[in-house]
Amino acid sequence: MATVHLYNRIFVWEVPVRVFHWLNVISIIVLSGTGYLIGDPPALMSGAEATNQYYFGIVRFIHFATAYIFMVGLIYRVAWMFLGNKYASWRVFLPFSRQSLKDTLFILRDHIFLQNAKIYDFRKNWVGHNPVASFSYLAVFFMMIVSIFTGFGLYSDMATWWFPKMFSWVVPLLGGDFNARMIHHLLMWGFILFSVIHIYPAMWHDWLEGRGEISSIIAGYKFIRKERYDEKRKEAGLEPNDCSSDEKEYEE
Repeated sequence: MATVHLYNRIFVWEVPVRVFHWLNVISIIVLSGTGYLIGDPPALMSGAEATNQYYFGIVRFIHFATAYIFMVGLIYRVAWMFLGNKYASWRVFLPFSRQSLKDTLFILRDHIFLQNAKIYDFRKNWVGHNPVASFSYLAVFFMMIVSIFTGFGLYSDMATWWFPKMFSWVVPLLGGDFNARMIHHLLMWGFILFSVIHIYPAMWHDWLEGRGEISSIIAGYKFIRKERYDEKRKEAGLEPNDCSSDEKEYEE
């Protein structure tokens, strides 16, 4: 006979967090595609006179325009770390406590290598980001910053606006154009690799746990075991709440 559990619906991802996520998805796809073409342009319409085609110029324009959107999105997300709820807070992205490190080992063992725990612990169902996700997003934020600095640094020599020229010190600091381009190029592949790694566990958790992992980044809600929900309320000094209107009966 199947075991029946009650699940509470929890609002986790606010609108600004979801907007940033999907803005990033589009930006990374566009920047990676155009960046790859800039780094290794195909010989399209090579028989035509250069003045009669503007293919490469359009690619570069799309890349530069999207780079501004990418940068504004990052600034917007950093600001929301101080304005948003606890799941969006900057504290989430500093998982360096002893417990977080222990939980990281647990996730690597049980979630990645599929070595199931002997005793199921519902406290290991994180509502927001788990420690491994926090580490990975911290790395992604760093990659975004370096990508922005190297990108605008490479653009500064040909820019006429004052803003890109603020990054003119980046290329000399890195030892020249070649090093800056190589770092910028490797970061592109880093984002692509992260995207693959990010999508797989999201689908895996959604299929295995059925807690709305993927739909949460669209609607903002996740489902959490009632025992876990009541425990979190107790930790916050609140009485357990049946929240019958928000409960979802689920079978495991």
